[in-house]
Amino acid sequence: MTPRPSIGAVVLSMGDRTQELATALETLLAQEGVDLDVVLVGNGWEPTGLPDGVRTVHLPENVGIPEGRNVGAREARGDLIFFYDDDAHLPTTDVLARLATEFADPSVAVAQPRGADPDGKPSPRRWVPRLRTEDGGAPGEVVVFWEGVCVIRRAAFDAVGGWPGHFWYGHEGIDLAYRLLDAGWSLRYRPDVVVHHPATQAARHAVFYRMNARNRVWVARRNLPAPLVPVYLGVWTGATLARVRDVEPLKVWFRGFAEGWRSDPGPRHPMRWKTVWRLTRAGRPPVV
Repeated sequence: MTPRPSIGAVVLSMGDRTQELATALETLLAQEGVDLDVVLVGNGWEPTGLPDGVRTVHLPENVGIPEGRNVGAREARGDLIFFYDDDAHLPTTDVLARLATEFADPSVAVAQPRGADPDGKPSPRRWVPRLRTEDGGAPGEVVVFWEGVCVIRRAAFDAVGGWPGHFWYGHEGIDLAYRLLDAGWSLRYRPDVVVHHPATQAARHAVFYRMNARNRVWVARRNLPAPLVPVYLGVWTGATLARVRDVEPLKVWFRGFAEGWRSDPGPRHPMRWKTVWRLTRAGRPPVV
C-alpha cells in the first residue's frame, strides 16, 4: 500500500481575521487522503479559541511574513509543507491530496494551485505563474510561484535555507524560486486544483512601496550574476516609473531602493548561467 502523504500545514495569522481564519482552518482540517499536522503561528498574537487538531506557536512580536512561515515550518511535521494564508479556504476536501501527487516526481520542489476569488472577481496577475493568464494559465512546469498558498517539499526547502526571513514582506517567493531552480529543482502549477482567496491589491499595505523596492534590490544582489544586477534593477525602475504616477508613492519607492543598496541583503549566491538560460527559455529571463 502506498503511504499517505505527510503534510505539515503552516498558517500565519495576526489574529485580525477571525471569521476568515475559522473558515480556513475548518476546510483545512476537512482534507482527506493525507496525514496532516496543522500549526498556526500567531505573528504578534497569542492564538486562542482554535479547533482541536491545531497546534500553535506564539510570537510576541510580528516578525514579518517570511520569517513567520519559517517558524511554522520548523514546528510542523511532514515531508511536505503547505503554506496557507489565513484568509484562504479550500473548496473541496481533496485539494492537498491532489497537489501531493506532483511530488511522486523526485525533482519537484513546489506545487502551486490556482487561486480564485470566491466572489468571482478577477484573479491578481501575481497569482498566475504564467505569462499568459487566460483561463488561469496552462499547467506544468513554471519558474515562479505564488507564496500565499503552495506546497513545498521539505527536503528542498531546508536544502536552500527556506524563506528569506529578513525580507519581512514582498518578493520572498522570487528569492526562494531562484534558489530552488539554481539547485536543480522544478516547480509545478496545477490550475485544475482551485483554492479560494479574496482578490486584493498588494499596494493596500502601507509598507508596499518601500518593501517592493528594497527587496527587489536584495533579490538581485543575492541571486543574480554581477552583470545582470544593474540590468534587472534598471528594468524594474523603468517599469515602476511607468506604472506609478503619484509622487508620494514614488518617493517611498526610491527611498526603499536606496535602502536596498545601503543595507545587508543576506548571503550572496549568484545563480549559474545555466539557470539564467533556464529562466530565459521559460520566457522569464532574470532581468524582468
